[in-house]
Amino acid sequence: MTHAVRHRPEGRAATTPRIPGKYLSLTSLRRDGSGVATPVWFVQAEGRLRVVTEASSYKVRRIRRDPRVTIAPSTASGRLRGTPVPAWAELLPDAELAPTERLMAASYRVDLLFIKPLRTLQAALRRRPPGTPVVLEITPSGPLA
Repeated sequence: MTHAVRHRPEGRAATTPRIPGKYLSLTSLRRDGSGVATPVWFVQAEGRLRVVTEASSYKVRRIRRDPRVTIAPSTASGRLRGTPVPAWAELLPDAELAPTERLMAASYRVDLLFIKPLRTLQAALRRRPPGTPVVLEITPSGPLA
């Protein structure tokens, strides 16, 4: 399945400075303009941030409608560890999923050993089939603190 790709506006940063930690707080906007923050794992590839998430997640729905987001380094629980920075998020083509998942596996090797089986068990208990993964590419409009 191929997803529509929105191109970021001209003048966006082409490279992203290294971000400390394993978690990024990704805040996407509801229709009413209020933000919904979600802590996510991320990797850096080709000078930008990448996140793998389910295509049916609400954050993806919100980003498809409005690609403006804010990001900040965070803890696993979502507590911010830096100042939020405006950014632009876009869905990448399916061909980018495998390379991004390899980068995630290399970055989160130990975490995946424990967390992935727990997520699979949670989905089974909820009788929810696993979702289709998609890749979000995030380009900050300024430096992350």
